[in-house]
Amino acid sequence: MNKTEHVVKEVMPGSIAEEMGMEAGDVLLSMNDKEIEDVFDYRYLMKDEYVEILVRKADGAEWLLEIDKDYDEDLGVEFENGLMSDYRSCSNKCIFCFIDQMPPGMRETLYFKDDDSRLSFLQGNYITLTNMDDHDVERIIQMQLAPINISVQTTNPELRCKVLHNRFAGEKLRFLDRFYEGHVEMNGQIVCCKGVNDGEELRRSITDLMKYLPFMRSVSVVPAGITKYREGLYPLELFTKEEAGEIIDMIETYQKVCFDQYGLHFIHASDEFYMLAERDFPEEERYDGYIQLENGVGMMRLFREEFAEAMRAISADQNGQGRQAKVNRTITVATGRLAYPLIRDAAEELCGACPGLAMHVCPIRNDFFGETITVAGLVTGQDLIAQLKERQKSGGSLGDALFIPANMLRSGEQVFLDDVTVSDVERALGIPVTVIEPGGGDFVEAALHSDYYMGRENDEETFVYVDCYDR
Repeated sequence: MNKTEHVVKEVMPGSIAEEMGMEAGDVLLSMNDKEIEDVFDYRYLMKDEYVEILVRKADGAEWLLEIDKDYDEDLGVEFENGLMSDYRSCSNKCIFCFIDQMPPGMRETLYFKDDDSRLSFLQGNYITLTNMDDHDVERIIQMQLAPINISVQTTNPELRCKVLHNRFAGEKLRFLDRFYEGHVEMNGQIVCCKGVNDGEELRRSITDLMKYLPFMRSVSVVPAGITKYREGLYPLELFTKEEAGEIIDMIETYQKVCFDQYGLHFIHASDEFYMLAERDFPEEERYDGYIQLENGVGMMRLFREEFAEAMRAISADQNGQGRQAKVNRTITVATGRLAYPLIRDAAEELCGACPGLAMHVCPIRNDFFGETITVAGLVTGQDLIAQLKERQKSGGSLGDALFIPANMLRSGEQVFLDDVTVSDVERALGIPVTVIEPGGGDFVEAALHSDYYMGRENDEETFVYVDCYDR
């Protein structure tokens, strides 16, 4: 099989492909008489209302399928390789890379560093541009594949080479100009390293990136995550409360300038910076629709807003003697240390409004990666079990159920980063586990209704990506 052949893994019931007689095992050879390089070509060509598809069947026969369809309607197939080509790995050795700070002995897929523009478009991953060439950029512009999420880190070319440890990293910044000229929507990210790309270098990066407005819609500034496994790596330090405040002050100053001119606040400090500085989060309007939510920008504010809305609904139901007043259960909530104050306060307010409900919020210390890692998404199953067992030994009951946020688990599965499963936790602690989405409304719904369940399918694993900047 040559590189232009793409094997069909599954045909969706009721789809165009099923109607045309396609089956699992069929090979897609071309579309509109063009070879398919990867999923970009496939999606771009499938937008047309008329498509000709050349397929090879299991017996070697080639079928030319002529398809009339709605604009942007999909064929309805899943391919054995989701990208329809090889995954592109990262060619950098960034000074802050989280994957370089992981302990040995974990599953192989966790050490894979992706840096693939297709995953930026399909899954929202951030890319450095260093393994892209002019052909890749032209395809993105021609197909208007957006948004493209870019790990900028700094706009100083020499410094970018140092931060990414790649001598070509600086010159690749020219692709930002190409995307801008091609009207391709972008989002940017700066992983802030103390004494490296903060201070005046951060100011330079912000002002340089502002020239890409409005096509660059947002830029997040997040602190580099530092685990206990940094032997032999670039010496990084944590930001202090005062330093975090200085970064916020700089960012908020530029937010006002950008909003006045473009109606976008553009540059955003992550929630972690606000918590480090012990400052309240910005009002909802300043997040521009939560563009950078997956980057830890606005998650705490969104939780608060959703929680407040759910609490108003409770008050209305209680005035009408609704079912919320009848809750009688005790719940343990496990979270990371970063979100603990927010979740604790929400639990106290919810319990105060609902007699019979008791909630114990437990911040899980990250012994696996080190105490400097405080987000719930990097809590391991072994740390969760060990610390809750300690609570049980000291006489603390876990109650009727244990709540954990969905981001503690691998996407689509009930498995933690260290391969401990939800079932392992249930057996070890003798308590049922409820997996909830990390929104304020889900938090209230799960607490009040014992039949709440955030279902998760056990999808077959290909690669599991851990972002290089995850904290």
